[in-house]
Amino acid sequence: MAKFVISRRKFLTSASLGVSGIMLSGCDAFDSQLRVGDGLRNFLEGANGLTWRAQRLLAGDSLAPEFTEADIRQPQRPNGVTAPGDDVYRGLLANNFADWRLEVSGLVEKPLSLTREQLMNMPSRTQITRHDCVEGWSCIAKWTGTPMSLVLDQAVVKPQARYVVFHCLDTIDRSLSGDIKYYGSIDLIDARHPQTILAFGLNGKPLPVENGAPLRVRVERQIGYKMPKYLRRIELVDSFAAIGGGRGGYWEDNGYDWYGGI
Repeated sequence: MAKFVISRRKFLTSASLGVSGIMLSGCDAFDSQLRVGDGLRNFLEGANGLTWRAQRLLAGDSLAPEFTEADIRQPQRPNGVTAPGDDVYRGLLANNFADWRLEVSGLVEKPLSLTREQLMNMPSRTQITRHDCVEGWSCIAKWTGTPMSLVLDQAVVKPQARYVVFHCLDTIDRSLSGDIKYYGSIDLIDARHPQTILAFGLNGKPLPVENGAPLRVRVERQIGYKMPKYLRRIELVDSFAAIGGGRGGYWEDNGYDWYGGI
């Protein structure tokens, strides 16, 4: 009898088939029940939380696949905002980000304000990984950056902190109540993963504007919208209550899952 083997990806896919089957069998019928806060959405988000816990159990500290330079067949495809028109960002860009600082605040013992040069002088990591976008495309590229764990260690994270929130320079939404800058978050487990880096280099060159200069986050075990660009501040928090709509990120506040593991 053939040996039965189930991969982590197959397990997680199978675990969610019951829920996704409901969705696929009659999407239109459920549209009115999928708004943020509605009962069906809350149920589906509970299933997403189960997937998150299952992946934590199965994956542990495992690494995302890494590739060789021969696998890089095209430039890294930009996603989302690719040329911020914000006055502050344009001013920083005009001076080659000499005045830019990465602020680290919130539940830390030692708040930080780091220049790009200071980050680049810290120990770095280079990795060739695949970027998977929620839109359905993927791209392999070589990223270089400072491991986030080193920055967190330097800031001395307080015990009550649970999440890392990223505040960015690019405006993602303009409304009557004011411009909304992009924001997102991950938990401390992913933040301290060895492949989670604050990237300042792409394919052997400085990070381009269209890909998030001067600094972007790489969280290699999650999908693309979990990797904010144009980073300006990292905030350590114990909950999302005071962050946007309270769901942990801009896209999450607009209906996306908070956990985007792949």
